[in-house]
Amino acid sequence: MNALAPWLRQQNLSLLSQQGHAWLLQGPSGLGQYALASAMVSAWLCESPNALIQGACGQCGSCHALSVHTHADLFVLMPETILLELGWPLSEKAQSEIDNKSRKPSKEIRIDAMRDAIEFSQRTNARGRGKAVLVFPAERMNHVTANALLKTLEEPPGDVKFVLATESAHQLLPTIRSRCLIHTMIWPSTSEALTWLESQGISNEDSITMLKAAGGRPDEVLRQQNLGQSVKWWSQFPRAMLSGDASFCADFPPSEVIDALQKLCHDLMMQQTQAPLRYFNEADLPKLKISSAKLSAWFKRLAQAAKTSEHPFNAGLMLEALCSEAREIMNSPS
Repeated sequence: MNALAPWLRQQNLSLLSQQGHAWLLQGPSGLGQYALASAMVSAWLCESPNALIQGACGQCGSCHALSVHTHADLFVLMPETILLELGWPLSEKAQSEIDNKSRKPSKEIRIDAMRDAIEFSQRTNARGRGKAVLVFPAERMNHVTANALLKTLEEPPGDVKFVLATESAHQLLPTIRSRCLIHTMIWPSTSEALTWLESQGISNEDSITMLKAAGGRPDEVLRQQNLGQSVKWWSQFPRAMLSGDASFCADFPPSEVIDALQKLCHDLMMQQTQAPLRYFNEADLPKLKISSAKLSAWFKRLAQAAKTSEHPFNAGLMLEALCSEAREIMNSPS
């Protein structure tokens, strides 16, 4: 079990001291919702008598079962794409359907999985420490699956606890939110985040640049690094977009390129008003004269594109269009 970042460990101990049966961890991506939810579940199911005060021991049979994703008293409710990404097993039926290529892994939490979770919550626990259901990302429940969960959240069996983690709380049904204790994720200080990133093997100089690129969210730095983003790539991105170089973005999915373009557009707006840049270093941003109206309209179009970025008809064409538009906007006269 990986050690929690200090700011997550503090939140974990605070949440474990509270009484309740359902928690909702909310905040923007990159703040550690999944890690915190996992730590809470680990403590609930841990066989150490001090687990609810100090956190899970990491040594007992329950902690080992969780570390290898085989705990009989935990149900992980996620889209199949996320289960596969994080190394959790699929149900036998889902695995068979995907292996037989009768369908692709789902990007939403399926109603079949929700029914299995509800049935699980009504069973007797196996190890005597109660049961837990972890839902992540909770915004991937559609109205059908969310409504199926409502009754169990309202009247849960006595020994089951729920933790829902979300990066888009506004997409959840109000009735789901009202049945949970709400916890808003705490942002780490810059010094805390930089120290932790260095402990993850990233140099201090790189950490400073990449933490800025990630909007101050340390988990997002690691995610971007795993995708292949580097300090060099990030520093060269504005000028690559100035020339409309789609090949510069060829290794990244459209959703990541749109995110980077939104950050670029934001900082170009800041540059126009001589405000501090949020994502890029001053030396990496070309000095341009673009009207605020054009930048504002571009930002709105990028936000619209982001809604369909996970399901592009043709990813290559979408990247070409995005980079072409960036070149046109960035080279337009004021």
